[in-house]
Amino acid sequence: MVKVKWTPVIIGLLLAIILALLFGMFISWGDILGYLIATIFVGYSVGGDYKNGAIHGVLVGVDASIIVLILSLIGLGALLASNVIITGLEALIIVIILALIIGGIFGVVGGVIGVLIKNKV
Repeated sequence: MVKVKWTPVIIGLLLAIILALLFGMFISWGDILGYLIATIFVGYSVGGDYKNGAIHGVLVGVDASIIVLILSLIGLGALLASNVIITGLEALIIVIILALIIGGIFGVVGGVIGVLIKNKV
């Protein structure tokens, strides 16, 4: 069982949110780049083996994707409010599921890369 180190996870979560929002303003895949950079940081910070980096990375990736999605929906709230009623909640559910999957995948990848970097240095 992996013991979760919460300090790097919280720092990585804040870093992922900030980077995703900043990069997302300039490039279309900026949020993914923000998740990847933050999860590499978390994997590097926690060290250990691949499993440890992957678990910490997925914690940051999934949580950050949920928070960034919520912030995006709040920011576009007036525009999306009418569209959600018209199209139904199916589209919103699909977006949430895709955000969780993408955040989880890039969280695992970034966490493992961070552990690899730490073990090589």
